[in-house]
Amino acid sequence: MSLLNDPSMREVVVEFCDETVLLIDELEDILESLEDEIEDASLLESFGQKIDRVMGSAATLGADQIAKYCELGKIIGYKSSQADDIKIREVVVAILFDTLDLLRKMIDGLKDQNEDALSQINTEAFGTRLIWLSEKFKDINRSSVAYNESEQNSINDNDIDNLISSLGLGK
Repeated sequence: MSLLNDPSMREVVVEFCDETVLLIDELEDILESLEDEIEDASLLESFGQKIDRVMGSAATLGADQIAKYCELGKIIGYKSSQADDIKIREVVVAILFDTLDLLRKMIDGLKDQNEDALSQINTEAFGTRLIWLSEKFKDINRSSVAYNESEQNSINDNDIDNLISSLGLGK
């Protein structure tokens, strides 16, 4: 039995959900600031660091889908902090807002014990945008913050593609 389904862990799961909603609010504030200061790459790095906290907690609880969406947001935040093209950053902000919207719905579903919450959401357009973005990131050879300390290359283009595929968002 996973921690998510263990009745004795229900209080921990609800606390995770409540804390995650607060972090999502903070992440939205970062994105709103980024809309006004699109050239400030440190905001994207801050986004990546904060969503990493949710990712770690979700992984610990066994909320794998939530952890993968957070990982995707983390990679996008770090990778886009190196994009010189402001238009790419503007698209990234929209995609990260979508990511937070999906995470919020998943968290609500987890809190309400509705495990199929994401299956009720159409993610096709989101997946299409992620694939497009992944192609744009292929020209960026580094990220500003190490994504995976065990690898020499901070973020591999395949990391994004693999996550897109594992979430069923690919072609």
